[in-house]
Amino acid sequence: MSQMMMTLAPTRDNLDRFIKTANAAPFLTQEEEFALGYRLQNENDLDAARQLVLSHLRYVIYLARNYKGYGLPLADLIQEGSIGLMKAAKKFDPTRGVRLVSFASHWIKAEIHEFVLRNWHIVKVATTKAQRKLFFNLRSRKKQLGWITHSEAKRVAEELGVTQADVLEMDARLNERPMSFDGHSDDSDEQSSSPAAFIAAEIPSPETQLVEQDFRDKQSQHLKAALHTLDERSQTIISSRWLSEKKVGLQELGNRYGISAERVRQLESQAIKKLRGELVSD
Repeated sequence: MSQMMMTLAPTRDNLDRFIKTANAAPFLTQEEEFALGYRLQNENDLDAARQLVLSHLRYVIYLARNYKGYGLPLADLIQEGSIGLMKAAKKFDPTRGVRLVSFASHWIKAEIHEFVLRNWHIVKVATTKAQRKLFFNLRSRKKQLGWITHSEAKRVAEELGVTQADVLEMDARLNERPMSFDGHSDDSDEQSSSPAAFIAAEIPSPETQLVEQDFRDKQSQHLKAALHTLDERSQTIISSRWLSEKKVGLQELGNRYGISAERVRQLESQAIKKLRGELVSD
């Protein structure tokens, strides 16, 4: 995994090339994703891990862009998010029936959060779970609030379940000019970069759900556009075999078109190959 990270992580010099490569990576169907997950879990197949990570790097970039307001290089944010994605891929269990994009969101954001906290100030602004939660929530709210008032501090404290004094103290820290970005941390707590350090509830936040839905919508749009490049028969075969809730067998499709099951399989294989080519070139 560490060697893979060296090849997949961007640097400030090759960021544009990295983003272009990530966006060109093919989307995986649920069946392909779960098959790769089984290979990784049961066989420790590093190529399967590479395909899982590469196909989701565009999602890491999507999330990392939301943290550019902290004044940190996008390449570094993407690199930290990629570490979170790799951790998620390693723990990905396809038997649960959940797509990797939903599972990985917490891990990606957790690594980015930890990186932001390590580099925000020479004096750590947030050391407890409650302070971390307050740091990221207050930082995003201050885009509209500016300098926070006592009434606003009271409202935020009630919403986040902290004291008004905590809110005012964090606001003061956020308004201090950072002295350095040394990138080091004396935090030896192994749990500090786990999702539990940042996620207060078991269910995804509305923000996470929105990002995941947007990502799935874009996947769907790409797939629909690619499907329209196929002839009508190939579209029907792919839809019946891969996109319908009740999958249709090769023989049944063969009977429908008056061809053999093997010929249907060949057409299916050719259609999938063409779809992948369309998705990569998109």
